[in-house]
Amino acid sequence: MPALVFWALVALATLTSLATAWALGANSNSPPFAPAIGANAISTMRAAFMIGILAALGALTQGGAISETVGAGLINGVQITSLAATAGLVTATGFMLFGVYTGYPVPAAFATTGAMVGVGLSLGGDPAIETYRRIALFWVLVPPVSGGLAYLTATLLRRDDIPETVGVPLLAAIVAGIVANVQLGVIPAPPGAAQSSIAGFIARQVETPTIAGVDSLAVLVTLAAAAAGFQFIRRRTQASPEGGIRTFLIVLGSVVAFSSGGSQVGLATGPLENLYGTELGLPGIVLLVLGATGIIAGAWMGAPKLLQATSREYAQLGVRRSIAALVPGFIIAQIAIALGIPISFNNIIISGVIGGGLAGGSAGVSRRKIGVTLTFWAITLSASTAIGFGLYQGFAAVLSG
Repeated sequence: MPALVFWALVALATLTSLATAWALGANSNSPPFAPAIGANAISTMRAAFMIGILAALGALTQGGAISETVGAGLINGVQITSLAATAGLVTATGFMLFGVYTGYPVPAAFATTGAMVGVGLSLGGDPAIETYRRIALFWVLVPPVSGGLAYLTATLLRRDDIPETVGVPLLAAIVAGIVANVQLGVIPAPPGAAQSSIAGFIARQVETPTIAGVDSLAVLVTLAAAAAGFQFIRRRTQASPEGGIRTFLIVLGSVVAFSSGGSQVGLATGPLENLYGTELGLPGIVLLVLGATGIIAGAWMGAPKLLQATSREYAQLGVRRSIAALVPGFIIAQIAIALGIPISFNNIIISGVIGGGLAGGSAGVSRRKIGVTLTFWAITLSASTAIGFGLYQGFAAVLSG
């Protein structure tokens, strides 16, 4: 391939990746703060600013695993070229834009995964069947797990015998304990590992006995973080129950936005893994910076309008159902990041809203809407695979001609 053509493709692939990251920042990272806006706990513009910062930080510190899966784990036997990356990103971004402008629930993870499988097959690669099974199992489990966790959370918050000065702080304790064990790329990791958690790092500084294979000091750090989270929110709820709930909504929105950036950036950067890492010889952080830049720009420029719309929907749900929907989102997103599995936040949040609604005796979502959502998820996955396959073939034919 002539050098001029190669660098033109590199530029096109990079711009397309930035556009994809922009779309993710404007749309997929917005829902976490919508409940806080609906509860008048934070203004729309301040929420958009925080979403950009937090999602970009999540992208930089947690985005590597999913980026690697999307870029190298979906197809065997071939490397994703610059032309293939461009075809895949154009396909995925097209689906996302279709969802934005039509209002249909198009999940970014489904679109990107399907597109990259399609271009990989078009390159002559072999299906990574084991990876597909692992991803499919996770995707299938997301609705019942998210819905189930949301149901339990909403039930806890609705119980008359558990005051809000106890129920909300308990949820804060769970979130804080998980935060202490979140894997981050900026924390020094042990030999052979790419990331480490705060609890794991502290535990390695002191030689302590293990219990059932778990370092006892890591457990103590987790419990200490949980106790701090419980005490912080408990003081707020004792001073004012509604004020405490609003504070927790902001904290919860922050950790979910951070997790969203870590889980979503790989959808934009993954297709460029081989191009940037192998062909250009650049370190992985360069690609994550590219994705984080697109996400923060999308959040600051495009999120306010979507936040205003979604905050009204969450205001109708109420703060307790909103909390019930977001807690599973945080937990499942962190599990997906740890496993390197691309996920759709739409899938998680919608399932959480339904589960939280069932705790009140009604899902609050029509069967027709659920059916339409599931149908579009299936259509997105299959259609993006076919279009990605055909688009690469068309690009290759034009260049060879």
